[in-house]
Amino acid sequence: MTNLKYRTDLAIESVEMYDEERGKSGDIDGVEMEKIQYDEDIKSTRIKIIDPKGEQLLQRPMGNYITLEIEGLVDGDAELKDRAAKALAEELKELIQFHYYLKVLIIGLGNDKVTPDALGPYTVSKVRVTRHWFIIYESDGDEEQACVSGFIPGVMGSTGMETAELIQKAAGIVNPEIIIVVDSLAARNIERISTTIQINDTGISPGAGMGNHRTMLNEKTLGHRVISIGVPTVIDSSTLIMDALEGYIKNPVEVENYIEQNGQEMIVTSTDIDQVIKDFSDIISNGINITLHPGIYS
Repeated sequence: MTNLKYRTDLAIESVEMYDEERGKSGDIDGVEMEKIQYDEDIKSTRIKIIDPKGEQLLQRPMGNYITLEIEGLVDGDAELKDRAAKALAEELKELIQFHYYLKVLIIGLGNDKVTPDALGPYTVSKVRVTRHWFIIYESDGDEEQACVSGFIPGVMGSTGMETAELIQKAAGIVNPEIIIVVDSLAARNIERISTTIQINDTGISPGAGMGNHRTMLNEKTLGHRVISIGVPTVIDSSTLIMDALEGYIKNPVEVENYIEQNGQEMIVTSTDIDQVIKDFSDIISNGINITLHPGIYS
């Protein structure tokens, strides 16, 4: 099924699809990969696209893509979530170096009234924001914690304003060294909805997981370095159908064209999405707190 266009926001799935297309796994031109095993149930895959050849093969911009996979999270306990948060912090530290003057703006993309799209707002509500204390005490830095601001811009359907413009205004107020954007993503494999976190330093398109692509958020559009953290919470219905039928249909391209022409655009999520959003917002917010406030969280 080499011609199928599966919709996914995950770099690791782009690698998997490229391996399926060429019929083997292993080295990819222009791509460096490293696997890290934290515990028997937590592992990381670091993918770095280093040149235009890698961009072309994986259809993603050059940069770092880190995939953290957590087994058994749905039925897991608090101890597993704590270990996952610490593993996430270790991966974030690969991209964010704490220092005395560090200023960070945390953006929670999405709609808190639509559960699969609520990851960003839920996460930011749990992050320790500190900028007001720096203002009150007229401090320009701290040895234990970063100067952190949080912003939930909402969605264009409820604000009438372009998300990128709102973030630009917020960034103009706080002048951060780094902007961390948290959002829901789309996956090819439904199993990834309850297991996977992706981190990258190439930016993100707001609403991508819900099928609403807006202005890209990256260093070029915002003027600040952007780190995105996302969790797949939905899967496109046509992607789900084609993946399920793989190996059972004689003309996959014809079926794909039929779905595109006659099917209705729908997204699918898991029945336990409420718990998934709660668990991952806990893990991501704790991972961010550990990374940005090392003197307080450990």
